[in-house]
Amino acid sequence: MILFRYLAKEVLVSTAAVSLILLLIIISGRFVSYLGNAAEGKMTFEFLFIILAFHIPSFAQMILPLAFFLSLLLAYGRLYVENEMAILFSCGISKLKLTGYTIGIALIVTTLNAIFSFWIAPYSEYQVEQAYQQQNQLTAFDFVKPGRFQGRGQKTTYVSSLTPNEGWMNDVFISDFIQIKNNDIPVQTLASYVEQVKMDDEGGNNYLIFKDGTRYEGIPGTNNYKVTTFDTYAVRLENSEQKEITDLVTRPTTAIWKSTKLDEYVEMQWRISIVLMIPILAIIGTALSHVNPRQGRFFKILPAIILVILYLGILIWARTALDKEKIPQEFGLWWVHGIFLIFAMVLLLRFIGFTFKKQSQNS
Repeated sequence: MILFRYLAKEVLVSTAAVSLILLLIIISGRFVSYLGNAAEGKMTFEFLFIILAFHIPSFAQMILPLAFFLSLLLAYGRLYVENEMAILFSCGISKLKLTGYTIGIALIVTTLNAIFSFWIAPYSEYQVEQAYQQQNQLTAFDFVKPGRFQGRGQKTTYVSSLTPNEGWMNDVFISDFIQIKNNDIPVQTLASYVEQVKMDDEGGNNYLIFKDGTRYEGIPGTNNYKVTTFDTYAVRLENSEQKEITDLVTRPTTAIWKSTKLDEYVEMQWRISIVLMIPILAIIGTALSHVNPRQGRFFKILPAIILVILYLGILIWARTALDKEKIPQEFGLWWVHGIFLIFAMVLLLRFIGFTFKKQSQNS
């Protein structure tokens, strides 16, 4: 039990560290992408951080198998390089028993990943979709930053200043398109003041009320170019309807556990696969972790990464093929795990057999 706690501490601490590094890398990439949307006025900065936070469980369920596998190689590789494994084997700890301890550690990580995959990640993705729907209810003027042009190309908004107490936007410029006979006609509107008002009419529509401005419609130099000067000009804003959230990733596991629908069946297979690959990788990692002190603990890291990428790549391909009915539904994704389980057992037998051969030569 003391040995198990020691090995578990080495592997799990490394898993936590590697997971944190990989998570930061993924979050940084997403943050840059979302930051561009926020800078263009497509989302608020508060919304950006909410979305990132809710996506973390989905990132974690994909990161944990790779992080555990790499941590296993790093931790055991260090023990081999520092001859601690040689001491353990000389004290009577067999490689088969070492594999048993490793599978026990893997079950801890498997349980954690199952919680993420089956419960936390679907709930978080559902919250993401709800947040997106709430964000879609906002208009472009809810994202306005005074003194900055926001948007891209011909779709641009500029507000000189805001008066929060009165709710007015001062010196407003809006550039956009309107559809006329399937043609995009550029429209520019300038106004001294703009206010967003919610009317008491049927449906509670929102309106933009423009004061003291000019509207330019058409392409300059053409016959149908229009210039309109107005004292008051109102534009009704389209309200985004609340839609039912139907994305598969948001479905609770209990709702798709025994579903006969193909898409829900594939989603359930995928959630199980992300969890099931951890103990299989534990067996492979135990066999591959054996290195000579001269080779160093990082000797097999690159082949291990390629192996995990291959495992995930085949799973993703099989998921797509299953979804398109190119693979019989009865096969599911089990055959992929079967292939890698056979590969793991071959490596394990070779790993154990190597010890037996050494012992027979010494005798």
